[in-house]
Amino acid sequence: MASDGRLRVAMVSIHSCPVGRLGTRDTGGMSAYIRELSAEIGRRGHLVDIYTRAHDPEEEEVIVIGDNVRLIHSRVGEIEDVPKLVLYAHLEEAACSVEGFRKRDGARYDLVHSHYWLSGWAGRRISGWWGVPHITMFHTLAAAKNATGVGEEEPDLRIATELELVRDCDLVIAPTERERAELIRYYDASPDTISVVPCGVNLSLFRPVDREHARRHLGLNGGNIVLFVGRVDPLKGLDKLLGALQRLGSTARPDLVVAGGGEESAGELARLQGLCRELRIQDSVIFAGVVKHEDLPYYYSAADLSVVPSYYESFGLAALESLACGTPVVATRVGGIENVVCSGKNGYIVESNAPDELAAGIASALANGNGSRQAVRNTVAEMGWAVVADRIIDRYRSVLGTSRQPALT
Repeated sequence: MASDGRLRVAMVSIHSCPVGRLGTRDTGGMSAYIRELSAEIGRRGHLVDIYTRAHDPEEEEVIVIGDNVRLIHSRVGEIEDVPKLVLYAHLEEAACSVEGFRKRDGARYDLVHSHYWLSGWAGRRISGWWGVPHITMFHTLAAAKNATGVGEEEPDLRIATELELVRDCDLVIAPTERERAELIRYYDASPDTISVVPCGVNLSLFRPVDREHARRHLGLNGGNIVLFVGRVDPLKGLDKLLGALQRLGSTARPDLVVAGGGEESAGELARLQGLCRELRIQDSVIFAGVVKHEDLPYYYSAADLSVVPSYYESFGLAALESLACGTPVVATRVGGIENVVCSGKNGYIVESNAPDELAAGIASALANGNGSRQAVRNTVAEMGWAVVADRIIDRYRSVLGTSRQPALT
Protein backbone atom coordinates (compact mmCIF):
# COMPACT_ATOMS: atom_id res chain seq x y z
CA MET A 1 0.00 0.00 0.00
CA ALA A 2 1.28 3.47 -0.84
CA SER A 3 2.56 5.68 1.96
CA ASP A 4 -0.44 7.98 1.52
CA GLY A 5 -2.86 5.11 2.18
CA ARG A 6 -3.86 4.57 -1.43
CA LEU A 7 -4.59 0.99 -2.39
CA ARG A 8 -3.35 -0.45 -5.68
CA VAL A 9 -5.75 -3.07 -6.99
CA ALA A 10 -5.38 -5.45 -9.94
CA MET A 11 -8.87 -6.43 -11.13
CA VAL A 12 -8.89 -9.50 -13.37
CA SER A 13 -11.75 -10.20 -15.79
CA ILE A 14 -10.25 -12.30 -18.55
CA HIS A 15 -13.28 -13.42 -20.56
CA SER A 16 -15.59 -10.41 -20.17
CA CYS A 17 -14.67 -6.83 -20.97
CA PRO A 18 -16.23 -4.34 -18.53
CA VAL A 19 -16.91 -1.89 -21.36
CA GLY A 20 -18.39 -4.48 -23.73
CA ARG A 21 -21.99 -4.34 -24.91
CA LEU A 22 -24.18 -5.42 -22.01
CA GLY A 23 -26.73 -8.09 -22.83
CA THR A 24 -24.48 -9.97 -25.25
CA ARG A 25 -22.73 -13.25 -24.59
CA ASP A 26 -20.40 -13.04 -21.59
CA THR A 27 -21.17 -9.36 -21.02
CA GLY A 28 -23.81 -8.84 -18.40
CA GLY A 29 -24.18 -7.99 -14.74
CA MET A 30 -20.59 -8.94 -13.94
CA SER A 31 -19.24 -6.40 -16.42
CA ALA A 32 -21.45 -3.67 -14.93
CA TYR A 33 -20.30 -4.70 -11.45
CA ILE A 34 -16.60 -4.43 -12.28
CA ARG A 35 -16.98 -1.14 -14.12
CA GLU A 36 -19.11 0.56 -11.46
CA LEU A 37 -17.11 -0.77 -8.51
CA SER A 38 -13.78 0.23 -10.06
CA ALA A 39 -15.07 3.72 -10.82
CA GLU A 40 -16.13 4.26 -7.21
CA ILE A 41 -12.87 2.88 -5.83
CA GLY A 42 -10.98 5.19 -8.18
CA ARG A 43 -13.02 8.20 -7.07
CA ARG A 44 -11.78 7.56 -3.54
CA GLY A 45 -8.22 8.05 -4.73
CA HIS A 46 -7.22 4.39 -4.96
CA LEU A 47 -5.63 2.97 -8.11
CA VAL A 48 -7.34 0.23 -10.12
CA ASP A 49 -6.05 -1.59 -13.19
CA ILE A 50 -8.59 -3.89 -14.86
CA TYR A 51 -6.98 -6.68 -16.88
CA THR A 52 -9.16 -8.17 -19.60
CA ARG A 53 -8.62 -10.08 -22.82
CA ALA A 54 -8.08 -8.19 -26.07
CA HIS A 55 -11.11 -8.78 -28.31
CA ASP A 56 -10.42 -6.34 -31.15
CA PRO A 57 -7.07 -5.66 -32.89
CA GLU A 58 -8.10 -2.00 -33.18
CA GLU A 59 -8.35 -1.60 -29.41
CA GLU A 60 -5.62 0.30 -27.61
CA GLU A 61 -3.73 -1.73 -25.04
CA VAL A 62 -4.44 0.76 -22.25
CA ILE A 63 -7.58 2.87 -21.91
CA VAL A 64 -8.28 5.26 -19.06
CA ILE A 65 -11.95 4.69 -18.17
CA GLY A 66 -12.23 6.75 -14.98
CA ASP A 67 -10.38 8.61 -12.27
CA ASN A 68 -7.44 6.39 -11.32
CA VAL A 69 -8.89 3.48 -13.35
CA ARG A 70 -7.23 1.89 -16.37
CA LEU A 71 -8.51 -0.90 -18.61
CA ILE A 72 -5.65 -3.06 -19.91
CA HIS A 73 -6.16 -5.40 -22.85
CA SER A 74 -3.98 -8.50 -22.57
CA ARG A 75 -3.18 -10.87 -25.43
CA VAL A 76 -4.86 -14.20 -24.62
CA GLY A 77 -5.14 -16.58 -27.58
CA GLU A 78 -6.44 -15.21 -30.87
CA ILE A 79 -7.91 -11.71 -30.82
CA GLU A 80 -11.45 -12.75 -31.67
CA ASP A 81 -14.65 -13.78 -29.93
CA VAL A 82 -14.42 -17.38 -28.75
CA PRO A 83 -16.50 -19.48 -26.34
CA LYS A 84 -15.19 -18.77 -22.86
CA LEU A 85 -14.36 -22.39 -22.07
CA VAL A 86 -11.78 -22.29 -24.89
CA LEU A 87 -9.88 -19.74 -22.83
CA TYR A 88 -9.06 -22.30 -20.15
CA ALA A 89 -6.18 -23.57 -22.30
CA HIS A 90 -4.79 -20.02 -22.43
CA LEU A 91 -4.96 -19.08 -18.75
CA GLU A 92 -1.23 -19.51 -18.19
CA GLU A 93 -0.72 -17.19 -21.16
CA ALA A 94 -3.19 -14.76 -19.61
CA ALA A 95 -1.30 -14.71 -16.32
CA CYS A 96 2.01 -14.22 -18.11
CA SER A 97 0.52 -11.40 -20.17
CA VAL A 98 -0.60 -9.60 -17.02
CA GLU A 99 2.84 -10.03 -15.47
CA GLY A 100 4.51 -8.87 -18.68
CA PHE A 101 2.52 -5.63 -18.68
CA ARG A 102 3.19 -5.09 -14.99
CA LYS A 103 6.94 -5.35 -15.54
CA ARG A 104 6.90 -2.98 -18.53
CA ASP A 105 4.71 -0.51 -16.71
CA GLY A 106 6.55 -0.72 -13.41
CA ALA A 107 3.26 -1.24 -11.56
CA ARG A 108 3.01 -2.67 -8.07
CA TYR A 109 -0.21 -3.99 -6.53
CA ASP A 110 -1.45 -4.59 -3.01
CA LEU A 111 -3.93 -7.29 -3.97
CA VAL A 112 -5.63 -9.14 -6.82
CA HIS A 113 -9.43 -9.14 -7.13
CA SER A 114 -10.56 -11.68 -9.71
CA HIS A 115 -14.02 -12.17 -11.19
CA TYR A 116 -15.39 -15.53 -12.44
CA TRP A 117 -13.61 -18.85 -12.28
CA LEU A 118 -11.42 -18.37 -15.35
CA SER A 119 -10.06 -15.11 -14.02
CA GLY A 120 -9.77 -16.73 -10.59
CA TRP A 121 -7.34 -19.28 -12.01
CA ALA A 122 -5.18 -16.52 -13.48
CA GLY A 123 -5.62 -14.36 -10.38
CA ARG A 124 -4.38 -17.13 -8.11
CA ARG A 125 -1.27 -17.58 -10.26
CA ILE A 126 -0.31 -13.90 -10.41
CA SER A 127 -1.07 -13.26 -6.74
CA GLY A 128 1.38 -16.06 -5.95
CA TRP A 129 4.03 -14.47 -8.14
CA TRP A 130 3.50 -11.07 -6.54
CA GLY A 131 3.14 -12.30 -2.98
CA VAL A 132 -0.12 -10.40 -2.44
CA PRO A 133 -3.61 -11.51 -1.29
CA HIS A 134 -6.12 -12.92 -3.74
CA ILE A 135 -9.78 -12.00 -3.40
CA THR A 136 -12.26 -13.62 -5.75
CA MET A 137 -15.90 -13.26 -6.70
CA PHE A 138 -17.55 -15.98 -8.78
CA HIS A 139 -20.72 -14.12 -9.89
CA THR A 140 -22.27 -17.50 -10.72
CA LEU A 141 -21.50 -20.94 -9.28
CA ALA A 142 -21.34 -23.96 -11.57
CA ALA A 143 -22.71 -26.41 -9.00
CA ALA A 144 -25.65 -24.15 -8.18
CA LYS A 145 -26.46 -23.64 -11.87
CA ASN A 146 -26.31 -27.38 -12.54
CA ALA A 147 -28.66 -28.00 -9.62
CA THR A 148 -31.42 -26.17 -11.52
CA GLY A 149 -31.35 -28.80 -14.26
CA VAL A 150 -31.94 -26.08 -16.86
CA GLY A 151 -29.76 -25.12 -19.80
CA GLU A 152 -26.33 -26.39 -20.75
CA GLU A 153 -24.59 -28.21 -17.92
CA GLU A 154 -21.45 -26.59 -16.56
CA PRO A 155 -18.35 -28.80 -16.98
CA ASP A 156 -16.63 -30.71 -14.18
CA LEU A 157 -13.50 -28.70 -14.98
CA ARG A 158 -15.21 -25.52 -13.83
CA ILE A 159 -16.53 -27.10 -10.64
CA ALA A 160 -13.07 -28.47 -9.80
CA THR A 161 -11.46 -25.08 -10.41
CA GLU A 162 -14.04 -23.28 -8.28
CA LEU A 163 -13.43 -25.78 -5.51
CA GLU A 164 -9.67 -25.13 -5.64
CA LEU A 165 -10.19 -21.37 -5.61
CA VAL A 166 -12.51 -21.53 -2.61
CA ARG A 167 -9.83 -23.42 -0.71
CA ASP A 168 -6.86 -21.32 -1.82
CA CYS A 169 -7.96 -17.68 -2.01
CA ASP A 170 -7.75 -15.26 0.90
CA LEU A 171 -11.38 -14.14 0.67
CA VAL A 172 -14.49 -14.90 -1.39
CA ILE A 173 -16.91 -12.03 -1.93
CA ALA A 174 -20.51 -13.28 -2.21
CA PRO A 175 -23.34 -10.92 -3.19
CA THR A 176 -25.99 -12.71 -1.11
CA GLU A 177 -26.43 -14.92 1.93
CA ARG A 178 -27.90 -17.45 -0.50
CA GLU A 179 -24.62 -17.67 -2.41
CA ARG A 180 -22.69 -17.88 0.85
CA ALA A 181 -24.80 -20.91 1.78
CA GLU A 182 -24.22 -22.43 -1.67
CA LEU A 183 -20.45 -22.00 -1.32
CA ILE A 184 -20.59 -23.87 1.98
CA ARG A 185 -22.99 -26.52 0.69
CA TYR A 186 -21.44 -27.31 -2.68
CA TYR A 187 -17.76 -26.45 -2.08
CA ASP A 188 -17.36 -27.02 1.66
CA ALA A 189 -16.14 -23.43 1.99
CA SER A 190 -15.08 -22.17 5.40
CA PRO A 191 -17.62 -19.54 6.55
CA ASP A 192 -14.70 -17.44 7.80
CA THR A 193 -13.37 -16.98 4.26
CA ILE A 194 -16.65 -15.65 2.81
CA SER A 195 -17.82 -12.05 3.09
CA VAL A 196 -21.29 -11.02 1.89
CA VAL A 197 -21.42 -7.64 0.13
CA PRO A 198 -24.62 -6.97 -1.89
CA CYS A 199 -24.42 -5.50 -5.38
CA GLY A 200 -25.28 -1.89 -6.09
CA VAL A 201 -26.98 0.27 -8.69
CA ASN A 202 -25.94 3.45 -10.49
CA LEU A 203 -28.51 5.82 -9.02
CA SER A 204 -27.40 8.66 -11.29
CA LEU A 205 -28.03 6.70 -14.48
CA PHE A 206 -30.98 4.61 -13.34
CA ARG A 207 -33.63 7.13 -12.33
CA PRO A 208 -37.25 7.67 -13.36
CA VAL A 209 -38.00 9.17 -16.77
CA ASP A 210 -41.49 10.45 -17.53
CA ARG A 211 -43.38 7.38 -18.72
CA GLU A 212 -45.02 8.93 -21.76
CA HIS A 213 -41.77 10.59 -22.80
CA ALA A 214 -39.96 7.25 -22.47
CA ARG A 215 -42.61 5.48 -24.56
CA ARG A 216 -42.47 8.11 -27.29
CA HIS A 217 -38.68 7.88 -27.27
CA LEU A 218 -38.88 4.12 -27.81
CA GLY A 219 -41.83 4.18 -30.21
CA LEU A 220 -44.06 2.17 -27.87
CA ASN A 221 -47.84 2.42 -27.78
CA GLY A 222 -50.13 2.94 -24.81
CA GLY A 223 -51.49 0.16 -22.61
CA ASN A 224 -49.73 -1.91 -19.99
CA ILE A 225 -46.14 -2.93 -20.70
CA VAL A 226 -44.02 -5.49 -18.86
CA LEU A 227 -40.29 -5.68 -19.41
CA PHE A 228 -37.59 -8.35 -19.37
CA VAL A 229 -33.93 -7.24 -19.34
CA GLY A 230 -31.11 -9.74 -19.64
CA ARG A 231 -29.48 -12.42 -21.73
CA VAL A 232 -31.73 -14.57 -23.87
CA ASP A 233 -30.77 -17.82 -22.20
CA PRO A 234 -32.80 -20.84 -21.00
CA LEU A 235 -31.70 -20.20 -17.42
CA LYS A 236 -33.53 -16.86 -17.51
CA GLY A 237 -36.95 -18.53 -17.76
CA LEU A 238 -38.26 -16.45 -20.64
CA ASP A 239 -40.34 -19.34 -21.94
CA LYS A 240 -42.15 -19.40 -18.58
CA LEU A 241 -42.83 -15.68 -18.87
CA LEU A 242 -44.32 -16.21 -22.33
CA GLY A 243 -46.56 -18.90 -20.86
CA ALA A 244 -47.65 -16.48 -18.15
CA LEU A 245 -48.47 -13.86 -20.77
CA GLN A 246 -50.71 -16.34 -22.58
CA ARG A 247 -52.54 -17.19 -19.34
CA LEU A 248 -53.40 -13.56 -18.68
CA GLY A 249 -55.86 -13.68 -21.57
CA SER A 250 -56.30 -11.32 -24.49
CA THR A 251 -58.26 -8.65 -22.61
CA ALA A 252 -55.88 -8.34 -19.63
CA ARG A 253 -52.67 -9.16 -21.48
CA PRO A 254 -49.93 -6.49 -21.37
CA ASP A 255 -47.32 -6.11 -24.05
CA LEU A 256 -43.96 -7.69 -23.26
CA VAL A 257 -40.69 -6.03 -24.29
CA VAL A 258 -37.60 -8.24 -24.23
CA ALA A 259 -34.38 -6.20 -24.00
CA GLY A 260 -31.38 -8.43 -24.66
CA GLY A 261 -30.06 -11.15 -26.93
CA GLY A 262 -27.41 -10.68 -29.60
CA GLU A 263 -26.37 -12.84 -32.52
CA GLU A 264 -25.03 -15.52 -30.19
CA SER A 265 -28.58 -16.00 -28.85
CA ALA A 266 -30.07 -16.62 -32.29
CA GLY A 267 -31.01 -20.24 -31.58
CA GLU A 268 -32.79 -19.52 -28.29
CA LEU A 269 -34.39 -16.43 -29.76
CA ALA A 270 -35.80 -18.43 -32.66
CA ARG A 271 -37.19 -21.00 -30.19
CA LEU A 272 -38.91 -18.28 -28.16
CA GLN A 273 -40.34 -16.62 -31.25
CA GLY A 274 -41.73 -19.98 -32.31
CA LEU A 275 -43.25 -20.39 -28.85
CA CYS A 276 -44.90 -16.98 -29.20
CA ARG A 277 -46.59 -18.14 -32.39
CA GLU A 278 -47.59 -21.43 -30.79
CA LEU A 279 -49.17 -19.56 -27.86
CA ARG A 280 -50.67 -16.98 -30.26
CA ILE A 281 -49.17 -14.06 -28.39
CA GLN A 282 -46.72 -12.91 -31.07
CA ASP A 283 -48.53 -9.59 -31.46
CA SER A 284 -47.96 -8.85 -27.77
CA VAL A 285 -44.20 -9.51 -27.67
CA ILE A 286 -41.45 -7.17 -28.86
CA PHE A 287 -37.90 -8.56 -29.07
CA ALA A 288 -35.86 -5.34 -28.88
CA GLY A 289 -32.45 -7.01 -29.13
CA VAL A 290 -29.37 -5.72 -27.35
CA VAL A 291 -30.00 -2.34 -25.71
CA LYS A 292 -27.29 0.19 -24.93
CA HIS A 293 -26.67 0.53 -21.21
CA GLU A 294 -27.45 4.24 -21.25
CA ASP A 295 -30.81 3.58 -22.95
CA LEU A 296 -32.04 1.10 -20.33
CA PRO A 297 -33.61 3.79 -18.08
CA TYR A 298 -36.00 4.58 -20.94
CA TYR A 299 -37.07 0.95 -21.11
CA TYR A 300 -37.51 0.60 -17.36
CA SER A 301 -39.42 3.89 -17.19
CA ALA A 302 -41.65 3.02 -20.15
CA ALA A 303 -42.73 -0.21 -18.46
CA ASP A 304 -45.39 -0.63 -15.81
CA LEU A 305 -43.53 -3.62 -14.47
CA SER A 306 -40.27 -5.57 -14.84
CA VAL A 307 -40.21 -9.35 -14.57
CA VAL A 308 -37.31 -11.57 -13.49
CA PRO A 309 -38.51 -15.14 -14.21
CA SER A 310 -35.09 -16.76 -13.75
CA TYR A 311 -34.29 -20.22 -12.45
CA TYR A 312 -31.00 -18.86 -11.09
CA GLU A 313 -29.32 -15.49 -10.55
CA SER A 314 -26.18 -14.63 -8.65
CA PHE A 315 -27.82 -11.38 -7.57
CA GLY A 316 -30.26 -9.96 -10.15
CA LEU A 317 -29.01 -6.48 -11.06
CA ALA A 318 -31.91 -5.91 -13.45
CA ALA A 319 -34.29 -5.86 -10.49
CA LEU A 320 -32.22 -3.18 -8.77
CA GLU A 321 -32.04 -1.09 -11.94
CA SER A 322 -35.79 -1.32 -12.45
CA LEU A 323 -36.57 -0.27 -8.88
CA ALA A 324 -34.11 2.63 -9.14
CA CYS A 325 -36.15 3.82 -12.13
CA GLY A 326 -39.31 3.57 -10.03
CA THR A 327 -40.67 0.49 -11.82
CA PRO A 328 -41.97 -2.40 -9.68
CA VAL A 329 -40.62 -5.92 -10.10
CA VAL A 330 -42.17 -9.38 -10.15
CA ALA A 331 -39.48 -11.98 -9.61
CA THR A 332 -38.76 -15.52 -8.58
CA ARG A 333 -36.98 -16.13 -5.29
CA VAL A 334 -33.46 -16.10 -6.73
CA GLY A 335 -30.19 -14.30 -5.99
CA GLY A 336 -30.62 -11.21 -3.89
CA ILE A 337 -34.24 -10.59 -4.90
CA GLU A 338 -35.54 -11.05 -1.37
CA ASN A 339 -33.25 -8.24 -0.23
CA VAL A 340 -34.71 -5.70 -2.64
CA VAL A 341 -38.28 -6.72 -3.53
CA CYS A 342 -40.96 -6.43 -0.85
CA SER A 343 -44.28 -7.92 -1.97
CA GLY A 344 -46.99 -5.30 -2.11
CA LYS A 345 -44.53 -2.42 -1.66
CA ASN A 346 -42.35 -2.40 -4.75
CA GLY A 347 -43.46 -5.57 -6.54
CA TYR A 348 -44.10 -9.24 -5.81
CA ILE A 349 -41.98 -12.34 -5.22
CA VAL A 350 -43.40 -15.56 -6.63
CA GLU A 351 -42.36 -18.97 -5.35
CA SER A 352 -41.52 -20.37 -8.77
CA ASN A 353 -41.49 -19.34 -12.40
CA ALA A 354 -44.44 -21.61 -13.22
CA PRO A 355 -46.56 -19.65 -15.72
CA ASP A 356 -49.62 -19.62 -13.44
CA GLU A 357 -47.62 -18.15 -10.55
CA LEU A 358 -45.94 -15.57 -12.74
CA ALA A 359 -49.28 -14.60 -14.25
CA ALA A 360 -50.81 -14.14 -10.80
CA GLY A 361 -47.88 -11.99 -9.67
CA ILE A 362 -48.02 -9.84 -12.80
CA ALA A 363 -51.78 -9.37 -12.48
CA SER A 364 -51.47 -8.39 -8.81
CA ALA A 365 -48.64 -5.94 -9.46
CA LEU A 366 -50.46 -4.28 -12.36
CA ALA A 367 -53.65 -3.99 -10.30
CA ASN A 368 -51.87 -2.69 -7.20
CA GLY A 369 -49.62 -0.17 -8.88
CA ASN A 370 -47.22 -0.32 -5.88
CA GLY A 371 -47.34 3.42 -5.19
CA SER A 372 -45.53 6.30 -6.84
CA ARG A 373 -42.39 5.89 -8.86
CA GLN A 374 -40.46 7.91 -6.31
CA ALA A 375 -41.71 5.66 -3.51
CA VAL A 376 -40.50 2.59 -5.43
CA ARG A 377 -37.12 4.23 -6.07
CA ASN A 378 -36.77 5.08 -2.40
CA THR A 379 -36.73 1.37 -1.54
CA VAL A 380 -33.24 1.08 -3.09
CA ALA A 381 -31.96 4.58 -2.31
CA GLU A 382 -29.28 3.18 0.01
CA MET A 383 -27.93 0.69 -2.51
CA GLY A 384 -25.74 2.95 -4.66
CA TRP A 385 -22.29 1.80 -5.77
CA ALA A 386 -20.65 4.24 -3.36
CA VAL A 387 -21.91 2.14 -0.44
CA VAL A 388 -20.71 -1.07 -2.10
CA ALA A 389 -17.27 0.42 -2.78
CA ASP A 390 -16.84 1.45 0.84
CA ARG A 391 -17.66 -2.05 1.99
CA ILE A 392 -15.34 -3.68 -0.55
CA ILE A 393 -12.49 -1.35 0.39
CA ASP A 394 -13.09 -2.29 4.01
CA ARG A 395 -12.71 -5.96 3.01
CA TYR A 396 -9.50 -5.16 1.14
CA ARG A 397 -8.01 -3.49 4.19
CA SER A 398 -9.11 -6.36 6.40
CA VAL A 399 -7.37 -8.89 4.18
CA LEU A 400 -4.28 -6.72 4.08
CA GLY A 401 -4.30 -6.62 7.86
CA THR A 402 -4.67 -2.86 8.12
CA SER A 403 -7.21 -0.75 9.96
CA ARG A 404 -9.93 1.01 8.04
CA GLN A 405 -8.94 4.50 7.00
CA PRO A 406 -11.12 7.41 5.83
CA ALA A 407 -11.95 7.38 2.13
CA LEU A 408 -9.50 9.45 0.09
CA THR A 409 -10.78 12.37 -1.95
